[in-house]
Amino acid sequence: MTTDHRWTTPITADLLRGVVDLETTTRGLLPHRLTVRARRQIPDDQLAMAEAQPSGVRLVFRTRATTIELDTLPTKRVYQGFPPPADGVYDLLIDGRLAAQASVSGGNVRTVTDMFTQTSVLAEGPAGTARFADLPAGEKDVEIWLPHTEITELIALRTDAPVEQSPPSRRRTWLHHGSSISHGSNAGHPSAIWPALAAAAGGVELVNLGFGGSALLDPFTARAMRDIPADLISVKIGINIVNSDAMRLRAFTPAVHGFLDTIREGHPSTPLLVVSAILCPVQEDTPGPLAPDLDGGRLRFTATGDPAERSAGRLTLTIIRDELAKIVQQRAADDPNLHYLDGRDLYGESDYAEFPLPDEVHPDGAGHRRIAENFARLAFGDGGPFATKTR
Repeated sequence: MTTDHRWTTPITADLLRGVVDLETTTRGLLPHRLTVRARRQIPDDQLAMAEAQPSGVRLVFRTRATTIELDTLPTKRVYQGFPPPADGVYDLLIDGRLAAQASVSGGNVRTVTDMFTQTSVLAEGPAGTARFADLPAGEKDVEIWLPHTEITELIALRTDAPVEQSPPSRRRTWLHHGSSISHGSNAGHPSAIWPALAAAAGGVELVNLGFGGSALLDPFTARAMRDIPADLISVKIGINIVNSDAMRLRAFTPAVHGFLDTIREGHPSTPLLVVSAILCPVQEDTPGPLAPDLDGGRLRFTATGDPAERSAGRLTLTIIRDELAKIVQQRAADDPNLHYLDGRDLYGESDYAEFPLPDEVHPDGAGHRRIAENFARLAFGDGGPFATKTR
């Protein structure tokens, strides 16, 4: 750590965007993407870990600083038997454009010993510093996007010039809920996950409730969304329901209705977009559960269910898309601000041919860009459900 910085700025909620709740720890502040009440009802370590990974969370401030240091304590996830991932990336944006990147080595390491139960062991480690130097001189708007796949405790912000709170954003707030793809799986860095790219294209403030493995129509997530201020809301439903084999069609339909009913209790007329899963060939017509396959040393996923059991209510992506379209059509008669988007319009057969899914489930960086481009066009573009209304 350097010692020539004259300003240490307390990290407070006023400097953060995209966060739902802040927990005070012995070291600093831990951003959360679910409310305290919701966190108390989480039934598994998978979601507890995912919601504490700050996908879409960023520090936002104005400064003339040319050197910025952010002390953090990361908690990194490693799967036993798999190569450890690279350190998470911190993106620094200046006036909305990516200007620098950094990582923090060390930190805690949580090793997942069972991918199905998410059983894990934690080894504690030291805090570290994300350092950005040689930044352009002059007054500028700075955003530091936190690593989307590392739990990140915020400890200290140091600069070589004063930091000022940015004025409150006048942009609309987009609240999005989805699975690991919305969380950012396989995206190269945090401002390049598809919801972040789509938010930038749409000129909105993102609150990302994309939770790896955990878009399961949980009532506590719906209640959290009900209570979070938002101008635009989307829910991406399907892939986790299928790949976890969480429910049958009989339970799925009322669960969707209940999820939407709860959101509408707090947002009765907010534009609400229901999005089905992107194309995922292994789960289109084969039920879950999904299983990892390390054949050849490369991680891939395969569906293990029996397609013959579809007639008994086992779910596939094809069945879920059909059901979601029916649900939205039924409800839209009394809810003109409810809309449906087929996920294959975001990433379909032609996209799969151009940008195949490396592990058969999650898109790579190019896939995230394609999804973002299509979402921006279909949702924020002219005639889209999130288009800016003109008077």
